[in-house]
Amino acid sequence: MRIDVKNVTKKFKNNVVINDASLHFESGKIYGLLGRNGSGKSIFCKMIAGLYVPTSGEILYDGVDLNKENRYPTNLRALIEKPSFFPDLTGFQNLKLLAEIQNKIGDKEIDEALSIVNLDEKQKKFSKYSLGMKQKLGIAQVIMEDPDIMILDEPFNGIERVTVEKLIKYFKKKSEEGKLIIISTHITDDLKDLTDEIFEFDNGEIHEISKKQKKSSK
Repeated sequence: MRIDVKNVTKKFKNNVVINDASLHFESGKIYGLLGRNGSGKSIFCKMIAGLYVPTSGEILYDGVDLNKENRYPTNLRALIEKPSFFPDLTGFQNLKLLAEIQNKIGDKEIDEALSIVNLDEKQKKFSKYSLGMKQKLGIAQVIMEDPDIMILDEPFNGIERVTVEKLIKYFKKKSEEGKLIIISTHITDDLKDLTDEIFEFDNGEIHEISKKQKKSSK
């Protein structure tokens, strides 16, 4: 899988959020999007996920502009901004509902995803979740169907270090399996040992600031 972003600009009225951005992403790599809050990272992630259409330019998925065909990338899952679930359902019940949309996985895979994010209190209602638990459930819904493309916006917000380290190992393993992973954050340390390439967002401009010459064998 390859995603090509070509001369993409996104405006809201007269406010330019992304200005003439051109970059590409490919399978088997982890990409970091770095920038302060409000720098356009979340908007960019929403465009990659097919939730926003660029004002100009194009986003190609293996050479196809899905926006022109009014289609979404099918094997992509994303956690962008605050995760939202049904408040009166448990974490497991929320994931079960989402899984039934495509019927690709069963209870076993849902339990495995919850285990990966160290979310043990799966019978507690979402309305009773802490910030960190909500983030964990959001990550679980991204990974549970083992998609080819994963987009995670500020995924480690509110999560304890032991789980962050576990997720870093998980994402590295998935990258080695050929998954394409994009992680957005305002914290440099979240990306330093995880990503193959890092792009910085600043005033609508996107610049590559880090690129590994050879992928770690870890």
